[in-house]
Amino acid sequence: MRRALPRWAGPLALKTAVFITVMCCALAALLGILVHVQVTDQTVGQARELALRRLAEATEAYQAGESPRRHAGVDPEQLPGELRRLAVSGERGTMVAEHDGRPAMWAAGPLDGGRALAVWVDYSQGERTIDGLDRAIVWSSGLAIGTTLLLGAFAVTRVTRRLHTTARVARRISAGDLDARVEDPRARDRTRPQDEVAAVAAALDTMAASLQGKLLAEQRFTADVAHELRTPLTGLHAAAELLPPGRPTELVRDRVAALRTLTEDLLEISRLDAGRERLELDTEWLGELARRVVRGSGTDTEVVVVRETAVETDRRRLERVLGNLVANAHRHGRGPVTLTVDGPVVTVRDHGDGFPQYLVAHGPQRFRTESGSKGHGLGLTIALGQAEVLGARLELSNAPEGGAVARLTLPQEAPATAGGVT
Repeated sequence: MRRALPRWAGPLALKTAVFITVMCCALAALLGILVHVQVTDQTVGQARELALRRLAEATEAYQAGESPRRHAGVDPEQLPGELRRLAVSGERGTMVAEHDGRPAMWAAGPLDGGRALAVWVDYSQGERTIDGLDRAIVWSSGLAIGTTLLLGAFAVTRVTRRLHTTARVARRISAGDLDARVEDPRARDRTRPQDEVAAVAAALDTMAASLQGKLLAEQRFTADVAHELRTPLTGLHAAAELLPPGRPTELVRDRVAALRTLTEDLLEISRLDAGRERLELDTEWLGELARRVVRGSGTDTEVVVVRETAVETDRRRLERVLGNLVANAHRHGRGPVTLTVDGPVVTVRDHGDGFPQYLVAHGPQRFRTESGSKGHGLGLTIALGQAEVLGARLELSNAPEGGAVARLTLPQEAPATAGGVT
């Protein structure tokens, strides 16, 4: 069974670890080769000088008529053939070979009669020195690579953890949590060296604070405008009721009603923005609730109950969501409009031109509608906000054969925010 890597062990950490390992291996190999070549040249050079010096002494002794000294001889049997041919040709030379099964440094020179005078020097100590040096290079290189890799991994891990923290906060902000902050220690402490991660974290915190301030200002403005409009509209509505019957009076009353509806929508949006909505839970049968919503809307909407189910929800908010979806289907779409209940899933479908692409991609946006359409873009905004309060998921899409589809999926269990601030 494969084990999942830690969250910090992402591509950056792995690539950095591989890069550090490769560079350490390359550097260790280069240094090892240089040291090996240097020591080998020095050891072989010392042995060669000793062998040539003894060859010179043996040559003088031979020319003086003395017998060959120890470790010297004329045409010895173990003399390497290549070195013998070099000496017979009239030149001196050296070669590392074996003598009686042990490494030796041979030196040979020419004698009269096509013979070769050779000496050999024990090279066992030099070979042991080089072998020991090679083992030391391998062990020290491995230790250095391991230490460097651990230190590099530790340093990279700290950086990647900070990057993951920054990315996690960015995702929380994009999900709507504007209180989320990175609060990187380096960014808060100006006396410490500032690196690129601290700069990104500080920029993200600044952006979140600025965005939060602008949204709060917009929310306060929306709430203030709605409250300020409420009082004069109440008086305007009372005055409109006192007008004599007639077509002008009907137009005035219709526009006053539209303004009151817009004001109430703005107040509801301001409450949703403030996050102070409380749920009043009760058990409701979705099919019956859907029929009640359609009857209250006064629209020609077909209700299809595929599978009836009972849910624990806030009846008023759910009716508000379904009522807005049905009203939006009739206002912006074309009939027939169908409301389908299939267990905890409620679907409202029309056969118009479908939702605009920006709405499907980014969700409803207040006060943004297609040119020539009626409304202020608040109905779907309120529906989405109330669905979030209910713990439900509202999805907007277009059917392949045409028409808008709004799918509301209610939670099977009571929302965790029941009775509390959402």
